[in-house]
Amino acid sequence: MSLRKRFRELIAAPGMVHAPGAYDALSARIIEAQGFDVVVAGGYAAAGSLLGQPDTGQSNMRDYADHYGRICAAVNVPVYVDGDTGFGGVNNVRQMVRAFEDAGVAGLFISDQVFPPRCGYMEGKQLISTEDMLAKLKAALDARRDPDLFIVARTDALSVEGLDGAIERAQLYMDMGVDMAKVIGADQLDAFKRVLREVPGAQMANMSNANPKGMPTPDEFESAGAAMMTYPSAALFAAVGAVTRAMASLKQDRNLDAARPSFCTLDGYYDLVGLAQQQQSEQDYLAAARKVVAGRGRK
Repeated sequence: MSLRKRFRELIAAPGMVHAPGAYDALSARIIEAQGFDVVVAGGYAAAGSLLGQPDTGQSNMRDYADHYGRICAAVNVPVYVDGDTGFGGVNNVRQMVRAFEDAGVAGLFISDQVFPPRCGYMEGKQLISTEDMLAKLKAALDARRDPDLFIVARTDALSVEGLDGAIERAQLYMDMGVDMAKVIGADQLDAFKRVLREVPGAQMANMSNANPKGMPTPDEFESAGAAMMTYPSAALFAAVGAVTRAMASLKQDRNLDAARPSFCTLDGYYDLVGLAQQQQSEQDYLAAARKVVAGRGRK
C-alpha cells in the first residue's frame, strides 16, 4: 500500500490519529521512531528551522518542496504538509502541487489567505475572495497526478468573517471536490462540533503552540469526532527549549554537565540516523562488486 493510500485509510478509520509536526528530517525520524503513524510538516516550523524567522511568508515554494522532500525521504510514514496559499495564482498552485507530489507528500492543505499569509493564530489576516480560492482548488485538483494525494482546503475566515462565514466557505470548498475543508481556529468544542455537523467529510483538530487560548484535551476532540489531531509546533518548541537550556548551561558553567542527563546517547543517536544500516549497505555492495571481479577472473 502506498503512503498516500495509508494516509487516506488512517483518516477514514475509527478513532483519532495523533500527528506531531516535524521541523526537519531528524525530528521526523524521532516522531516515527516513537511509533506515530503520520508526520506533519508545517510552514510555522519550516520558517523557524530554515530561516530563524516567524511564519509571515518569508519562504518560497521551492524551499518548501526541498524541505518536505528531505522529511519524506527520512521516514516511512505519510507526511502531511502546509501548502501555504499556493504561492501565487492558479498556475503557481499547479506548480506547487506537482513539486510537493514529487517530494513525496501524502497530503497538503491550501489556505484562503492573501499573500503573504500569517500563522493561523496571528492577527492581521486577510482573505482572498471565495471565487479566487475555488479557482485555486480546482487548479490543485487538476494538477495532482496521483488521485490518492489528499488535498485539503483550509479557511482562515473564522477570525475575519466569523464562524458562519467560515463554514459557508468550507462548504463551497467541499463542493469543488477537495478531500477535506478545515476551519482554522474552530478550537473550542462547540465550534468544532458545529463544523463537523455542517461541513461534509472528516475533520482535523489542531493543537498548536502558537495558539494563545486554552483548548480542550485531545480526548475531548476525539470524543467529538475528530479524525486526526495535529501538533504542528510541538517538536519545534521542545527543541528550542532543550537547546536553550543546554547552551545556557554551557555559557554559565563552562561545561554541559547540568544539561547532559537530557542528551540522547551516542548509540541512541546512531540508531536513530541508521548508521549500522548504512555501514551494512556499504559492505553488501562491496561484496557484490567483489563477486563480479572474481567471476571475471575465473573466465
